[in-house]
Amino acid sequence: MPQQIPCLWFDRQAEEAAAHYTTIFPNSSIGQVTRYGPGQPMPEGTAMTVSFTLDGQEYVALNGGPQFPHSEAISFQIMCADQEEADHYWTRLTEGGEESMCGWLKDRFGVSWQVIPVELPALLGDPDPGRAQRAAEAMFQMRRIDVAAVRRAADSVPA
Repeated sequence: MPQQIPCLWFDRQAEEAAAHYTTIFPNSSIGQVTRYGPGQPMPEGTAMTVSFTLDGQEYVALNGGPQFPHSEAISFQIMCADQEEADHYWTRLTEGGEESMCGWLKDRFGVSWQVIPVELPALLGDPDPGRAQRAAEAMFQMRRIDVAAVRRAADSVPA
């Protein structure tokens, strides 16, 4: 299968976004930066594309102008080993951004992320429908996922 590399369209923040993201994820780096030349759509010297890697996953950031803003219709899931890791990503990505519901957030560049502890999908898909329902109801009340609270709700005995 050919390699798939997500490309994120920015107005003019591609370099800033790539630099920010590489400080959040381990094993990350910025690769090649191409720049607009004279007579091109952006001022000469402005980054056109920025290749970067976040913990082994390659991305490209493109400065394309304001025509296509980010939307919640596309988001990046971060599957976190535990609550500590989830809290790290949640805290860093919401800096200057905004919290949403059920583990979703928008970072300061308008990119949507889902910060999900790996235990959450198992709780939501529990073979016991009552347990799964209680887990989902707890999650639907949360912004940042607190997996221990979801687990407690799933394990609670209905009255």
